[in-house]
Amino acid sequence: MHNTYYTYIMSSSNNSTLYIGVTNDLVRRVAEHKSGSGSVFTAKYHCHKLVYYESFSDIDQAIAREKQLKGWKRERKDALIDSVNKERQDLSV
Repeated sequence: MHNTYYTYIMSSSNNSTLYIGVTNDLVRRVAEHKSGSGSVFTAKYHCHKLVYYESFSDIDQAIAREKQLKGWKRERKDALIDSVNKERQDLSV
C-alpha cells in the first residue's frame, strides 16, 4: 500500500500568521482548518489559506520536514512560500 503524506503551511488572510502541519489527507485537513475544527491555533488566528505544501511517501520524512520548517525564522519561511506562491493565493481552491 502506498500512502502520500504532506507537510503544509496555512496562512491567515493578511499573511501575518503561519501554521505548519502534517497530514495524510491534505484536502480533508485543509477543509478542517477552513471550518475551524482543524486546530485551536488555526481557528484562533484564522489560518484558513493553504499557501504551501510538499508531498512525501514516508511519514518520517514528512514529520522531519515539518520540524525543520518550524525551526526556521519567519523570513526563511516567507522565502520558501514566495518561491512557489509569490501572490500567496489559496492553493486549495
